[in-house]
Amino acid sequence: MDQYIGKMLDDRYELLEVIGTGGMAVVYKGRDHRLNRLVAVKILREDLARDAEFRRRFHDESQAVAMLSHPNIMAVYDVSRSGDTEYIVMELIDGITLKQYIQRRGGVLTWKEALHFITQIIKALSHAHSRGIIHRDIKPQNIMVLRDGSIKVTDFGIARLASAVQNTLTQEALGSVHYISPEQARGSRIDGRSDIYSAGVVLYEMLTGRLPFEGDTPVSVAIQHINSLPLPPRELNPDIPEALEKITMRAMAPNVDQRYASADAMLEDLEAFRRDPNVVFDYEPPELLSEEDRSDEPTQVIDTGRRGQRRARPAEQRPHEERRKRPQVEEEEDDRRERRGQGGLSVPLAIASVLVFIAGIGVLLWMVFFSPIFSGGDGKLAVPDVRGQSVEEAQSSEEVTSKGFTIEVGATAASDSVPEGDIISQEPAAQSLVDQTDRVITVTVSAGAAELYMPDVTGDLYDDAWTELKSQNKDLVIRREDEASEEVTAGRVIRTSPTAGSPITAGDTITVYVSSGPDVPKVTLISVVGEQVASARDTLEKEFNVAVTVSYTDSDQPEGTVIRQNPAGGTEVDQGSTVSLQVSNGSRAQEGGEQTGGEDETQPPEEQEPEVHTRTLTITLPSDGDPSDIITIRISGDGIDQTVSHERRVGTVNVDVQGSGQQELRIYFNGEYAHTVNVDFDQ
Repeated sequence: MDQYIGKMLDDRYELLEVIGTGGMAVVYKGRDHRLNRLVAVKILREDLARDAEFRRRFHDESQAVAMLSHPNIMAVYDVSRSGDTEYIVMELIDGITLKQYIQRRGGVLTWKEALHFITQIIKALSHAHSRGIIHRDIKPQNIMVLRDGSIKVTDFGIARLASAVQNTLTQEALGSVHYISPEQARGSRIDGRSDIYSAGVVLYEMLTGRLPFEGDTPVSVAIQHINSLPLPPRELNPDIPEALEKITMRAMAPNVDQRYASADAMLEDLEAFRRDPNVVFDYEPPELLSEEDRSDEPTQVIDTGRRGQRRARPAEQRPHEERRKRPQVEEEEDDRRERRGQGGLSVPLAIASVLVFIAGIGVLLWMVFFSPIFSGGDGKLAVPDVRGQSVEEAQSSEEVTSKGFTIEVGATAASDSVPEGDIISQEPAAQSLVDQTDRVITVTVSAGAAELYMPDVTGDLYDDAWTELKSQNKDLVIRREDEASEEVTAGRVIRTSPTAGSPITAGDTITVYVSSGPDVPKVTLISVVGEQVASARDTLEKEFNVAVTVSYTDSDQPEGTVIRQNPAGGTEVDQGSTVSLQVSNGSRAQEGGEQTGGEDETQPPEEQEPEVHTRTLTITLPSDGDPSDIITIRISGDGIDQTVSHERRVGTVNVDVQGSGQQELRIYFNGEYAHTVNVDFDQ
């Protein structure tokens, strides 16, 4: 068992399980007991933690990354040290890597999906670059896809830390060789445009289902990044819009000066394309090679040992129009070739050619033997990536069998993101180099989701209880039931089903019983319209136990006569609720004099009480919150105070409301004001 499982860091972070391993650190699922939330805790390898300089850089880089705040960047909450343990506390992400997503989609995405993801990636890079932070290792394995389709870029600053440890650098760089920029392959100075190149490779892979360059060794792949242009994406997938192809090729320009100058510049083109997929950009892929990268020889395809995998396009296979656009320096070289045929090669030119040749050999030797990214390649094998596969699939995969590797199961571990039976992690790391005698890959296999137990949320506010349950597992279905309680304050949890401590699984339905306060008896009102106010008040207060409010208005009824009642007679209300009475002040009766018999007695009596009508309100429900929740809808107006509970769902609900006249009714959801509606009850 891992030594850290169950350990508490700084009396705050409890480590629950291993969820990932890397060249420099192990990542654990943990619980922050101070804030009561699940987190990811990345712990630095012990051998690296003993290096004081590396610890300093680890802390400085992590603090810088913690300053990033963007919806597409994994949040860093804390950077600390507990005893001899250096660790970072990060946002726990519920999702899969973009690499896994691409594989599950059959290896290639639609251009609309690719546009959706690359736009978010570039927004994340724009934010980081604006704060002086370069990622250095953009690849699908470092991009998480969440359930809602959003993405988060992870591991900012980690690649820079890796440069402090030579062995780690070699392993990490070679593992990412398919996505590195040419300047990274040369060991040159890099800036934000290196991230743009890597993002371009990710976009290329999403659109075509293939990497732009492949080979049997990382060295051969890296050299292709330096010397070759990939096949245009539309030659591999004709469904890709031309403008998106141009964005991809410009992002992947080998010459850094021909690349997008910034993430914002690339984002501007992506937005222009999103608004109009037929937009025309004024650059062409053949223009993206720098002058120093051009020559009079055709582009050479480095033999990768994989027959039939054509990656770089030789010059003679390029369209006629592209060949016609060769720069002036190539045309001048053609003239020199003609002069050589006529007069022979001059001695100074021959000497210069030999010197250039020797210099080129020297550069190649330096790249192969001295540059950190190429070190360790001789006589070694790149370890296949078997993560996300079942053990059987990994053992029978061509990449494993062709290189003579065997798979051994080292351990099993719970995982919410990796299906049961699939490989969570491996040792040695994917794409690392090993001796040919070391061909065993030890894997950790998922045992499925961790066992869940019902937390104790009794006494919590319902919203807090809902959040706590969802933090256990987002697939739990939560239902709310309101019931009266003399002991528990309204709005707080009385009990749950299942009870606290019971085992639960994803998809289970949890019923949360919430107090509506003490059980209040109901009464059915009678009509007191036409009675004198004193008698009416006395009847309502004593016989029905309700509060009475009185207001006076002009009327031709005798003074003190009740002319309107709200709620109306026949309405069921809680004892203790309020009944409003409108009473005549007798002003119009006095003006008209006392009415006597005669013809007036034969006339229909005037309506003494405004007629109460029932109207059906169609209320649009809020879309936020869990669809299975119970929502409380309150309707308030002049003499109207009606509350109904309804199972939340997207759409509308019809509620019958009684009233008279024109009213402005206020609508509340779960006690919060939402909007006002105008209702004419007399129509």
